[in-house]
Amino acid sequence: MDWIIICLAAGIGYLIGSISGAIIISRAVNKSDVRTHGSGNAGATNMLRSFGARSALLTVCIDLLKGFLACGLCGLLMHFLGGRFGYIEGVCVGGLFAVIGHNWPIYFGFKGGKGVLTAFAVMLMISPLAAASAFVVFLIVVLITRYVSLGSILAAVSLPGFVALYLFLFGDQVLSIRFFVSLILAVLIVARHHSNIGRLIKGNESKLSFKKKEATNDNTAAQ
Repeated sequence: MDWIIICLAAGIGYLIGSISGAIIISRAVNKSDVRTHGSGNAGATNMLRSFGARSALLTVCIDLLKGFLACGLCGLLMHFLGGRFGYIEGVCVGGLFAVIGHNWPIYFGFKGGKGVLTAFAVMLMISPLAAASAFVVFLIVVLITRYVSLGSILAAVSLPGFVALYLFLFGDQVLSIRFFVSLILAVLIVARHHSNIGRLIKGNESKLSFKKKEATNDNTAAQ
């Protein structure tokens, strides 16, 4: 029964995560699918470059909210029905599968975003201090380089280390579900940025700009 509830939490997290803010906003507000513009990525950065700050901000709100919602609902589910599993296990499972749903959404042909914002919301629920520390890494890198992709990658790489550090400092078991979920999320984020990594190496990755670009099918833009 416990494992059935775990699977149910995973399914709930995945279905919530599959609600793509970028695709919904681009279709409803901009009358076009963001995946046909810029990098083709269903994420906030591509929304900013393709449709401007308002659409990007709405995307940010939805992608963060679904991470919080998936974690909260699945945490409560496990708390009341999980048997030997509890709230934190539900948060971790629901959050992880919310990011998987964001990356490969069942409602939109399994073509989604890169999971950075949703993963950030999930990590705020799992390990707030580690999430905040990784966000500082992101901000420093973006402020210095103006590469959102590089900031996301380095923040993701730093995340498991921060989780392990704070677990150790607070006397918790380091090799716990929180650490392993953070490690999986980091791997997912880095893997989803493989094309950005290639452009960073070649020196043709696009830098952050708040100027709205004319929507085109140019697939050379960044995230």
